Amino acid sequence: MGAVTSSMAAKFAFFPPNPPSYGVVVEESTGKLKLTEVAAKENVDILKLPTKKGTEIVAVYIRNPAAMLTVLYSHGNAADLGQMYELFIELSHLLRVNLMGYDYSGYGRSTGKPSEQNTYADIEAAYRCLEETYGVKEEDVILYGQSVGSGPTLDLASRLSRLRAVVLHSPILSGLRVMYAVKRTYWFDIYKNIDKIPLVECPVLIIHGTADDVVDCSHGKQLFELSKQKYEPLWVKTGNHCDLELFPEYIIHLKKFISAIEKSTSFRNVSALCMNQIDKPRSSTDCRPRPSTDQREKSRLSTEKIEPRTSTDQRDKSRASIDRKEKSSKSVDLSDKANDNTEQSEKARKSIDRFGNMMRSAVLCNIDCFKPVGANV
Repeated sequence: MGAVTSSMAAKFAFFPPNPPSYGVVVEESTGKLKLTEVAAKENVDILKLPTKKGTEIVAVYIRNPAAMLTVLYSHGNAADLGQMYELFIELSHLLRVNLMGYDYSGYGRSTGKPSEQNTYADIEAAYRCLEETYGVKEEDVILYGQSVGSGPTLDLASRLSRLRAVVLHSPILSGLRVMYAVKRTYWFDIYKNIDKIPLVECPVLIIHGTADDVVDCSHGKQLFELSKQKYEPLWVKTGNHCDLELFPEYIIHLKKFISAIEKSTSFRNVSALCMNQIDKPRSSTDCRPRPSTDQREKSRLSTEKIEPRTSTDQRDKSRASIDRKEKSSKSVDLSDKANDNTEQSEKARKSIDRFGNMMRSAVLCNIDCFKPVGANV
């Protein structure tokens, strides 16, 4: 029965790029592995990892010296590490995280054939490498699953009780539900995320485009409703299945999420923060108790009694002089603050613009589709 399921999955779910977009060679001077067709970087390790299914997968590990957390990224369909490499580099930099990405069995230069069960073994091998090779603790790991990558991501997340967080990017409810509006889960279905997400104990962020014509946005919304620990989701207006990285709100919301996770001492604290953001209207920034009108009036009268009586002209001149000084001082302060805010805003805007331009150059819209162009299912 398992073989039948894997056979069905291979027919409609997996389309590795052919030929692969990169090669793997051994660098003569160091003896280390490196990817061809991409720029080598000192903070990037190239790895070959054995899986319990007997395959060997290729993975990249990107170090960020400022990182507190590590992201394990499961990419979408019809993509491989060569296509995802620049995105991984940029995400590690902008989010200030270490990041591991890997190719599924049968993708890129990973051996074997793609199947549902193999992808589960693949992500386990990558996670085990983080623990054993890099000393990463479970509570410092964020699992990130894009599209079909939401399958192995949720399978692993449902079995890790101390995981820090999960990000689901254009996720699927299940393989069969992508094509048919079924109301129940059948034995031959694959990636039964709808049944696994209630088992995930950590905060879950869901990102989905409202105009997704491959995996309808209803998949993301239903997974959000089924999550135990909800974080404020991002529904990208007019976003399709393969272009969410091009929208500025994508990286802004991700940075906000990572920041909330970093500041928390446990995932339960993050969950409380998440629910406050979702359920409660934003309150005024001024939380100080305000005195009543009577109290203010009494204070004013008391002040007038204490002040020595002066002529009306003297009081007016004094008040005018003070007002001019206050306005001058406020003008300088506001000017300084405006300059600081403008500089910060400009830096953030340039960073986001650079990210968007880099994504456009990577032509991400051409990857991660369940069905290749011209295919019949």
